[in-house]
Amino acid sequence: MKTAETKRTIMLDGRKTSVTLEDAFWTGLKEIAHFQRVSVSKLIAAIDATRKQSNLSSEIRIFVLEHFQNKDKLAGLPP
Repeated sequence: MKTAETKRTIMLDGRKTSVTLEDAFWTGLKEIAHFQRVSVSKLIAAIDATRKQSNLSSEIRIFVLEHFQNKDKLAGLPP
């Protein structure tokens, strides 16, 4: 079963770039941005500034996954 992916164009450092993510990751990214009281674009720019992966979409997926894994740990939920 293939998961739906959505491609969005964002501005990073004054240039347009496209990011393709599965809908669940876009939703998670929006939730994190809302929680941190920043725009999705600003959150992506912060992820981009500190990324270790060459692919921005991959780095965003890792960021979202780690965020929710750490949130579960803090809440005392099993992995």
